[in-house]
Amino acid sequence: MATVKKKGPTKKATKRAATEKAAATKTPKPSGAATKPRIFAMSFARVYPLLVQKARKKGRTQEEVDEVIAWLTGYRGETLRRALDAEVDVETFFAQAPRMNPKAGLITGVVCGVRVQDIADPLMQKIRYLDKLVDELAKGKQMASILRQ
Repeated sequence: MATVKKKGPTKKATKRAATEKAAATKTPKPSGAATKPRIFAMSFARVYPLLVQKARKKGRTQEEVDEVIAWLTGYRGETLRRALDAEVDVETFFAQAPRMNPKAGLITGVVCGVRVQDIADPLMQKIRYLDKLVDELAKGKQMASILRQ
């Protein structure tokens, strides 16, 4: 009589067990509490160079990015520098904006696959507005068109 050799667990079973173990060791998120997107807590001083870099890759200038930021938020020259030096988070940057432009609602289109005019969270919408304006700048649009004049 031949003896039957028992096989160990299959790769699929091993992978499933590892996944279940990893899920069990993760810290559970508080139920019912909505977590804020990471961008809200990120320093605007960290985001700003990325916006400038996006524009510069397409031949635009830092001054043009500053002009777009000034149009949207009211941060101009020294007030923008102070906000960057203070390393305020993105949420605070928009909350303390000197004057959000009333024409910001005219900004439409898609950023990262999301229509900016359909975003429910007001802060996320402002962030996407800024991203959309810098995208338009990088695409070579005229400044008058970007600033909805």
